[in-house]
Amino acid sequence: MHTSTTSTVPLEPWTAQQLQQATQGYWHKDQIPQTEIKRILTDSRHAESGDAFLALKGERFDAHNFVAQVAANGCQVAIVERPIDAEIAQLVVADTRLALGQLGAYRREQNAQLKVIALTGSSGKTTTKEMLGSILSRLAPTLITRGNLNNDLGVPMMLLELRKEHQYAVMELGANHQGEIDYTSKIVQPHVAGILNIGTAHLGEFGGRDGICRAKSEIYRHILPQGVAIIPQQDDFTAEIREAAKSHQIMSFGAGGDVFATEIELLPQSANFQLHTPQGSSFVRLPFAGEHNVQNATAAVAFALALGVSLEDIVKGLAQAQGAKGRLNFIQKAPHLFIDDTYNANPTSMRAAAQVLLQQNGIKVMVMGDIGELGDSSWQEHHDLGRDLAELPLDHIVAVGQFASAALEGAGLHSTKLKAFQTQAEALPFLINLIQTHQPQSMSFLFKGSRFTHMETLMADLMEKL
Repeated sequence: MHTSTTSTVPLEPWTAQQLQQATQGYWHKDQIPQTEIKRILTDSRHAESGDAFLALKGERFDAHNFVAQVAANGCQVAIVERPIDAEIAQLVVADTRLALGQLGAYRREQNAQLKVIALTGSSGKTTTKEMLGSILSRLAPTLITRGNLNNDLGVPMMLLELRKEHQYAVMELGANHQGEIDYTSKIVQPHVAGILNIGTAHLGEFGGRDGICRAKSEIYRHILPQGVAIIPQQDDFTAEIREAAKSHQIMSFGAGGDVFATEIELLPQSANFQLHTPQGSSFVRLPFAGEHNVQNATAAVAFALALGVSLEDIVKGLAQAQGAKGRLNFIQKAPHLFIDDTYNANPTSMRAAAQVLLQQNGIKVMVMGDIGELGDSSWQEHHDLGRDLAELPLDHIVAVGQFASAALEGAGLHSTKLKAFQTQAEALPFLINLIQTHQPQSMSFLFKGSRFTHMETLMADLMEKL
């Protein structure tokens, strides 16, 4: 875990007895620390006096190799799978990865006052999480998944940050393989849990969308008694999701569901709509662009209602919500508009982003990087994306990366408006030239791609040249 994912707030301390109780480990040579342990870390670079260093093992690394080093840096406690020859108190456990989960689960159990939401989905997780954070944080201290700490390591790491004043937790659960969400949702013990959608993210890992549906549906297995399952009403897999959630009370969102939007007015940087719920109806001003974000908002409403939040508080919270960095952030650099949607991408969110760009003024330029984790269907997905985007009334589409040529081939008859480049360095001169060619007209650019493509770099390089 790097610095950006560590909390800056003082955490609830641990005693040696609690660590042992949570992990069922034993203290090597009966060396039991007598002082409180202020935090549990997995990053050896930040381990210092008062910390416990948890030594994880991966396919290509073994943090047990750093135990002696953290001891030399003043860290007095390590959690290990095998005793290390070093001057440090060592709690020996069967599996450090599972021990991290046990510590997260222990912290969760200690906070009986907590109301927990767990959510997953192929797209919209981060935005829906931010909307829920805005709704709940107005009412009481709320723990919200930071960054992408949503896997079997990240979820317990987030739970370690729970403090007595937290009344709510919004936990994002990601699925990289079957069984992962079953594991994390068991640790999280949600009152309300749900799936936003079943898209094509991680297709390569699961061999198809039905595999993705099975993996994400594990989120319903550990809902607490009297809890609520949230399901999407308008998904291709709604029937399968409903079946997976059937042992709980169900609340659905989307057209035809329990929570839905009508009279949707899409504005360049926001949306207005009439919200309908079992608790009544209300007008909502949403400071997010795009119809997909209206859908995310109805999901957030369903989760919040299921926790017992009033409709009035939900509407106020939505009006104050802010997007995460790299999620449809609007940056005006006169006379041009730059939309930073570079946080991540999948085929569904790429199409949704294009719709937002269509709402803007001036010459519309979509700059798209590669989408990862699509496995064998990568070429076909980029081909279809090129075809669909080229049919929209966008002025220019600039595809960058390994699969840019697939998008170009997909554009077919409309290929004159789509340009393909292997690298950002090749795309940059073309983009600069576009601006010069269209002067003095204003232009709207939207940048988007999977995390590994770092499309924000290309956007920054272009803005620097203005």
